Amino acid sequence: MSLQAQPPEASEPETPHLDFAGTTPYEDYVQADVLTHLQHTLSDDPGEMVFLVTTQVMELWFTVIVHEWETAAKALRGDDVPTAVAALKRSVRELDALNASWRPLSQLTPAQFNSYRAALGEGSGFQSAMYRRMEFLLGEKSASMLVPHRAAPRVHAELEKALHEPSLYDEVLRLLARRGYDIPDAVLSRDVSLRYEPSADVEAAWTALYSGDPDAELARLGEALTDVAELVWRWRNDHLVATRRAMGAKAGTGGSAGVAWLEKRAQKNVFPELWTARSHV
Repeated sequence: MSLQAQPPEASEPETPHLDFAGTTPYEDYVQADVLTHLQHTLSDDPGEMVFLVTTQVMELWFTVIVHEWETAAKALRGDDVPTAVAALKRSVRELDALNASWRPLSQLTPAQFNSYRAALGEGSGFQSAMYRRMEFLLGEKSASMLVPHRAAPRVHAELEKALHEPSLYDEVLRLLARRGYDIPDAVLSRDVSLRYEPSADVEAAWTALYSGDPDAELARLGEALTDVAELVWRWRNDHLVATRRAMGAKAGTGGSAGVAWLEKRAQKNVFPELWTARSHV
């Protein structure tokens, strides 16, 4: 009986291209050498490196999330709900990753945090320009939050532009109005540089929407927004818990009230009528 022909041995994988005229294409694209040399600790405590890198990672996630929400807002202006929902869903995954950034910091004891806290000086997370752009997109507008950035012209100009542009939620409500839902003129023509305030009429519109087909395009948009809102709430609460664990009720850096200020923030819902309307469906 003849033996079956054996398949030829798989050839060894080719050695990847290792010789480049300059830096590697990976480095040219990712700029890893720049990223990994941006860490300049100010104390001798080894925990400061963890704090600094984690904070820088948070800034990168803020940047991606702002990009997604701006993409969603632009799509909504053009009545392109699928593109908006896709961007919002990506941002949900990114918010998950952002929230996980608290884990390396969540176990800090007061002594560990105090060992390098002085290195922060007047620095505080509320001074983050990219986080402020996130908040503006959520409708949490405040012109006073531009003040810390007066000495940085490019950053100040970007924040001022974001302050005077409709928030993501403003664009959602304008879309609902175009689709026939009764959104008051006072909401549609409001000064978008001011913080969004809840409206009973907007709540009624969401109630009507959620009382209809749960698989309708606008209902799916509402659920994507709710996923975002939930994770923003979790971010604020995780921040609160990490801060309370590390420093108790002491005043925060940068002159904030610390835990007391974070507690107040954690009580606020993003896209408020999306939550209150559920009591009426």
